[in-house]
Amino acid sequence: MRRYFKLLSFARLLLAQDSLLPPGFSTRAPWLIRALRYVLTLGAPTFHGQESRERGEALSRRLQALGPTYIKLGQSLATRPDVIGIELSRDLHYLQDRLPPFADTEVNMLLADQLDVPKDDLFAEFGPPIAAASIAQVHKATLRDGRQVAVKLLRPGIEKQLAAELRTFFFLARLTERLIPAARRIKPVAAVQTLADSVRLELDLRLEAAALSEMGDNVKDDPHYTVPEVVWEGTSKQMLTMSWMDGIKLSDTDGLQQAGHDLPDLAAKLLQAFLTHAIRDGFFHGDMHQGNLMADADGNLIGIDLGIAGRLDKDSRRFLAEILYGFITRDYMKIAEVHFEAGYVSDTKNMDAFAQALRSIGEPISGQNADTISMARLLTQLFEVTEQFDMETQPQL
Repeated sequence: MRRYFKLLSFARLLLAQDSLLPPGFSTRAPWLIRALRYVLTLGAPTFHGQESRERGEALSRRLQALGPTYIKLGQSLATRPDVIGIELSRDLHYLQDRLPPFADTEVNMLLADQLDVPKDDLFAEFGPPIAAASIAQVHKATLRDGRQVAVKLLRPGIEKQLAAELRTFFFLARLTERLIPAARRIKPVAAVQTLADSVRLELDLRLEAAALSEMGDNVKDDPHYTVPEVVWEGTSKQMLTMSWMDGIKLSDTDGLQQAGHDLPDLAAKLLQAFLTHAIRDGFFHGDMHQGNLMADADGNLIGIDLGIAGRLDKDSRRFLAEILYGFITRDYMKIAEVHFEAGYVSDTKNMDAFAQALRSIGEPISGQNADTISMARLLTQLFEVTEQFDMETQPQL
């Protein structure tokens, strides 16, 4: 009952911000539905009228108080503006994993359990936590050979806590699919499964170490992008040791500007790096938000926290490349053909009509500056087109 109450608190908090509601809800929805929403959100905190940063930070603090699972869910929802809307998506990006660190006694017990040698045989110095996140915390340390490293430690008992909360999410997702047919196309159960899979991978730091190692091999000859090197003798299921990387987080735009970085140049390098990893390698950072990226003194990018990684098979990589290229060259029939070939649109639909719908999306934004494009209007149109052509969510994308 406590878990359901927390989930209800989460839903009330989001509903009170006018999220998870279709466009025109306040005028077109039946009065009974609007009344039900009013009753459910009665007394729930709202942040309307506040500046974007204040609103986002206030909402983030509320979610942090609910616990680590809700922080992860909030971060996941932040990547789904098609579901929650662009404004709430932007607000949720203010989620910061600044939780209280766990006690030194627990740190020492964890190190003793996870290392094959005594702590002092591996580390000359082991500092206090420098960051405490929803699932793990990070310490700065120095190895016996003088190398500086970052040591990531899982929170004690986090596996049981996350497993219990995820069972609640699955129950509600299945209930949603059963009771709301229109929601099935968004695949709420598949969305929760994606969240569960990513969380499960994050709970074994050996897998994050393997992802760092693979990414390091892939980018070793690439300019402008790198990742930390794994220290395998200091790595186990609940512990990851990697080389220390100096840099400024991309979330600190003031710090980047004060250090003399060219922000548009960093943005171009980031886009090129992501597309190279996704399309060339089929293996990419699956949580590439500004808090997981740094810029070094030379303006090169550093990817950290690779607990969530994404993979695309060769066909998906080709489909993605051709769709992107089609929009850039305004070849809407080619984009339509790729969607039908990939199976994203059923062959029972009319390809010419789909190409026409794609043109209605692409032409208004072609050649426009980002600040002149209404993302809310664009995403609403995208959602309507996917509904018109019975397109289902593609979890792997």
